[in-house]
Amino acid sequence: MKAIVYNKYGNPDDLQLKSVTKPQPKSNEVLIKVHAASINSWDWDLLKGHHFIVRLLSGWFKPKNKILGADVAGVVEKVGDTVQTFKPGDEVFGDIADAGFGAFAEYVAVPEKLLAKKSSALSFEQAAALPQAGLLALQGLRYKKPLHQGEHLLINGAGGGVGTIALTYAKGIGATVTCVDKASKFELLHSLGADELIDYTKEDYTRNGKQYDYILDVTAHRSIADYKRALKPGGVFCMIGGSMGGLLLKFALFSPLISKMSGKHLGLMGYRPSKEYLEELAQLFTENKIAIIIDKVFSLEETPAAFRHFESGNFVGKIVIRVEPL
Repeated sequence: MKAIVYNKYGNPDDLQLKSVTKPQPKSNEVLIKVHAASINSWDWDLLKGHHFIVRLLSGWFKPKNKILGADVAGVVEKVGDTVQTFKPGDEVFGDIADAGFGAFAEYVAVPEKLLAKKSSALSFEQAAALPQAGLLALQGLRYKKPLHQGEHLLINGAGGGVGTIALTYAKGIGATVTCVDKASKFELLHSLGADELIDYTKEDYTRNGKQYDYILDVTAHRSIADYKRALKPGGVFCMIGGSMGGLLLKFALFSPLISKMSGKHLGLMGYRPSKEYLEELAQLFTENKIAIIIDKVFSLEETPAAFRHFESGNFVGKIVIRVEPL
């Protein structure tokens, strides 16, 4: 089979289309013929290998998992002996990061617990764009306590996959939403229902004198004190992406104490892949309660170009890789 392989940390040019052995499912796994996958920030971090956390988890000198891609959508071709949920021909989707990634390939074998059946309302491209971004958005808006109708939510990094799903979900439950991103993304964010737009190149939302009930930050890099200042009493700040250096460590060590002393809830969300969440996301899309925004679709052969597009930051929603079935 064909797959996009990388043997060293580096840049998009180190991603190569190669012929590799087609996997076979273990007893608890299903073999998926991949129709589509999508790029997440985790894929970028694993490709670059800049952070010690990445090296610690993925291999210090070279990557142990040679094929990237966590979000996947496709058709079950074969099932292991103990698989009960799926059968050949089922259309499925999911986040397979816990199985070692591998979605940027024509086939991948993964445990059945990581997958859910794809709704007929979802195209393969939409299903591949949904898992990680959707799970982060829903879990982020339920961190510590759920976002409620009438509350004011701020999303920093609103123009990406997580932000656009969080925006449409929040508007659906009756929240007021302020979106922070590049001005070039404002037209789309406004069309999705954003009540207020902040250009981060011109304004620091933590220093504009305003406070919010809920902050979802996809690109966190400021101090804990900055985020605490931007929260209303009893408010929630949820970090789901951003700096992997000192800020991450500070949140892990100090945010519980600061939250207890201030009455404001600040923290780093622990991502929890879940079949139940996948099924809920599919239902929310079917009921038009969330939107899935796809910026551009690339072929498997064009994966290096897709990563360069991701690197530019000049995209909205998700970047999808279409894997043409054999």
